[in-house]
Amino acid sequence: MAADKSGWVVGRILAEQARTRPDAPLIQFERGHMHTYAEVHALANRAGNGYADIGVGFGDNVAVMLNNRLEYLWSWFGLSRIGGVLVGINTALKGTFLTHVLSNTKARIGVFEPEFLPWLAEIEDTVPDMAVVYVPGDVYDPDSLPAFKRIEVRCFDEIMTGGDDEIETEVTYRDIGMIMFTSGTTGPSKGALMPHGHLYLFGHCMQVHLGMTPEDIYYIPMPLFHAQGILMQFYATLITGGSAVMVKQFRATTWIDDIREHKATLANLLGVMNDFVLRQPDREEDRDNQLRMVCAVPVTDETMENLRSRFAIPKFNEIFGMTEVNLPVCRPVEAPDEAGCSGKVWDEYFEVIIADPETDEEVATNEVGEILVRPKEPYCFMAGYNGMPERTVETWRNFWFHTGDAGRMDERGYVWYIDRIKDTIRRRGENISSFEVEAVFLDHDAVAECAAVAVKAEEGGEDEVLICIILEDGAEPPKPEDLLDYATPRMPYFAVPRYVDYVTEIPTTPTAKIQKNKLRDRGLSDNAWDREAAGYKVRR
Repeated sequence: MAADKSGWVVGRILAEQARTRPDAPLIQFERGHMHTYAEVHALANRAGNGYADIGVGFGDNVAVMLNNRLEYLWSWFGLSRIGGVLVGINTALKGTFLTHVLSNTKARIGVFEPEFLPWLAEIEDTVPDMAVVYVPGDVYDPDSLPAFKRIEVRCFDEIMTGGDDEIETEVTYRDIGMIMFTSGTTGPSKGALMPHGHLYLFGHCMQVHLGMTPEDIYYIPMPLFHAQGILMQFYATLITGGSAVMVKQFRATTWIDDIREHKATLANLLGVMNDFVLRQPDREEDRDNQLRMVCAVPVTDETMENLRSRFAIPKFNEIFGMTEVNLPVCRPVEAPDEAGCSGKVWDEYFEVIIADPETDEEVATNEVGEILVRPKEPYCFMAGYNGMPERTVETWRNFWFHTGDAGRMDERGYVWYIDRIKDTIRRRGENISSFEVEAVFLDHDAVAECAAVAVKAEEGGEDEVLICIILEDGAEPPKPEDLLDYATPRMPYFAVPRYVDYVTEIPTTPTAKIQKNKLRDRGLSDNAWDREAAGYKVRR
């Protein structure tokens, strides 16, 4: 029997929680005021009415490029009440990366931190749809704004003057609620169209598999433009009726102190965040906390045990998911802690097989193949890639979504994540479009051809970016430092390659497609320049 999805809309859930538990705490930013469910519901209505007053209609995209702050949540809630679509933008995007996101979504209204406005001013001519940008009131200074030719900059407080009366717009689980961008390999990043039902299941999955209760307090340092922060942590809290503490960004130096101060019971760690936390000085008070579970992805046996002994964490969880496919593999609360094990298929909502990536035929138990996923319920998956139907079809071969991730399924039905299969680069929790990285370097006068691939750093298992470059005939090789000085202002800091290698040949197929698997398998050559070893610092 199909699930009743009528309540799978964030505005409706918030309204119901505000009705049944109005004075319960919901969200606190840093050390500020703890907002109750009733207060947040009123703010959501004010934001929704305010956005409607400035002309945002059903299905309209609004670009949000903010650090973690409460205005991000007010925008999400308000837009969801009137059928608007939040386009979360990675706060490191600039140059052609930012142009692509804004051009693809054709957003005419944005909400930006003032520190990102100069990047917008630089690309103003390339984003003709963008008309008005709002800046949060606490940082709005009309005398320090960059010079725009056409785009108008206003204060976000104007939106929050909307009335807090109830909004009657009918929004359903079938309607698009967000667009999140994921990396590309042979083309630009792709905007995943995420229905409200899809958004809800991200939170509901965490609620179920972390055994969340209204007494839980979730510590959220993850950025809200990623599914981790806004859906897996905050939305899960809202659905459960618990409370959350959000900070501007992850800080390894204060991670456990913040958790202790706010009496947090749940936290997430992603990738090298595990290592960063463990590198901090060991203190006796580290074990003095109320954590009951940490969702850490991925971890080794050694890392998990070090975290457990250092911070007295009683339970760990791992989950497998993607922006496009939700969280189809989850470890049950009662399952043992096994590093690298993502859990079992959440078969109430999803089907998952491990298949031969060449044939899409299911492989034997414990054999490594590609993780393929498809939904059992409508609208609990992405609805496609915004404006990229050919990419949607390409990913949905043989009625399965191809994740590009390798894994195996053991005899118990537990899935173990192995590594990436596709050419997508994943570095420190960020998915990087190799296509967009290459496009920046190809604009350099000395570069004839190039290829960006993921390689393993010498000191650990994390992916780093290697750029292989063929120079133009007769061109003098630029100093790697000068090459990165050229690239850094044109790309997100996290996408700037760590390694630069001048080569005479890049392997290709007979149809001239770069064989990045061969470059990855080759790894680092003796000639590869390492910016970290050279002491080169990437400017943000």
